[in-house]
This record gives sequence, C-alpha cells and structure tokens, in this order.
Amino acid sequence: MTEPALLADPPLPLLVTGIAGVAGYNAFLYFRDRYPGRVVGTRRSDNWPLTGPGVAACDIHNHDGLRRLFDEHQFAAVLNCEGTCKLKSCELDPWLAWRVNVVGIQNLLEVLEGTDVRLVHLSVDLVYSGNDNRSDGYVEDDPPDPVTIYGKTMVQSERLILAHRPDACILRISLPMGKSFSGHAGAIDWIESRFKKGKPVTLLHDEIRTPTYTDCLNRVFQWTLGNRLSGLFHAGGPTRLSLYQIGQIILEHGGYDPSLLLGCNRDCFDPIPPRAGNVVMDSSRLAAALNVSPFAPWPTGVLC
Repeated sequence: MTEPALLADPPLPLLVTGIAGVAGYNAFLYFRDRYPGRVVGTRRSDNWPLTGPGVAACDIHNHDGLRRLFDEHQFAAVLNCEGTCKLKSCELDPWLAWRVNVVGIQNLLEVLEGTDVRLVHLSVDLVYSGNDNRSDGYVEDDPPDPVTIYGKTMVQSERLILAHRPDACILRISLPMGKSFSGHAGAIDWIESRFKKGKPVTLLHDEIRTPTYTDCLNRVFQWTLGNRLSGLFHAGGPTRLSLYQIGQIILEHGGYDPSLLLGCNRDCFDPIPPRAGNVVMDSSRLAAALNVSPFAPWPTGVLC
C-alpha cells in the first residue's frame, strides 16, 4: 500500500452520517480527532447510548430535522455512511429499508440543492448478486442485479445521486474491518461476540467479499472529500475471502474453540434473507484515480 505524503483537508465543517455503523463510526472518530470541533456525526434518534462530543441525534429520513442540522452548522462537506443494512430486517420490512436508504437520500439531496457542499456517499458490493461464477471482479460498468431488498435500495440511492448530484463521489465498499460502537456490529465484532460467549456461528463458503481495514477507508474518505473526484468507484480490498474464511481467521486469531465455526453453502442456508455469492469487486479504477494503491490486504497481522 502506498499513499501520498500529505492528505488534503476536507472542506469544513464536515458531517458524517450513520456513525452507528462500522464505516461511519471509525470515520467519525478519525475526522473528529483530526479536526476538533469541526466535525459532527449523526446517529438515529432512538440510538440514545451513542453520545459524545460532536454526536447529534438526527434521522436522515426526517427532512425538517436534517434541514435544521444544516442550518445550524453550515456544513461544507458530507460523508454519507447512513444505511439500514440488516439483511433480514430489510426483507421483512422493506419500507424500513426504503425510508432510510432511499427517502433519506432524497432528503439529503434536497437539503444540498443549490449548494456546492462536497458529497461522498457509501454504497456496497451487495448491489451485485454474485451468481454468475465470474473469476474476475465486478467493475463499475457492470449492471447491478441485487438479490436483497437492502441491495435494491442501495442501487436506487446510487441512481438518485448520479442523477441529481453528478459532482458527488460514490464509493462501493465491501466489509469494513474495524471496531463498532456497539461491540457486536460488523463482521469482526459480531463473529467474535458469539465466539466469546461459546455460541456457534454458521458462515457461507460461497459468499465471497473484498474486506478493507477501516484505517485504509478513512484515508480514502479524506482523499475523496479533499478533491473533486466524481462518479462511481469500487472500494474493495485486494484479498478475496469467503465469509467462512473470515470466520476462520477470527477464530484462529482469538484462540477460540474450532467447533464453534460451522460452514455451509447458500443453497443450504435460510432463504430469508437471500444471499449473494461471489461479489468480489475490481477497485483498480479508484487506485488509478487516486494514483495510489489505497488498501492493505486484510489481515496483515492484526484484524483491525
């Protein structure tokens, strides 16, 4: 991994939405430490345990609340990490996913209309089905074909931004590998929280992802916020791992009981939610645009 000697400052003040998620939480801490008093992070109004300097309760689907937050802080840039990503919850309550992932983006775009606020938006590799057994990674021009409500709503949010905010940058990420606020969100914390309690985990052999360290993602966020790179880019790491392989790494790293890790293929898994297959992304377009190789292979000795 290489990186420039100096990272440009993002326009300030900066809003980071969706800080309850792994990517948003780690990005918020990163930027808050670098720019004290100039960064605000939003969490949903019902997530009352998440508090601290710069944390604001604001639901992205609440248009008036979002407008008031912008009027108060006059943000110059937004890193939008908000999104409902619990696959089963989205399948059982599609309106929940639509309200946050689509209506929330509509509200954000309306608030930004007529401004030059810099927008970087996070999407996800699950806009693809991974059902075509391809040996190469998906590129940005491959048409999305999601199998989940979550993926379908994320595709719709991408289309809204591309249509109404062509100067924005959309980053499709995979599994962000870092600590979560709750201690049981995200790949590492969720799997490890079960292992610590002696509970088994069943993970898929045939769902393949390209995980990234949140530290690497944070630098990519700063690069893209600090320049005018626009359009859609894949932001997955260089290592291709199945969910089961990720579980093996966490199990071996923590010295947990090997019997706790179970594996199966998608055709033997609970059909709700449906699961994607090989959604490996080719992120060479982003590397070329940034003139760096921004992602270290996960893991490289430490998990996060």
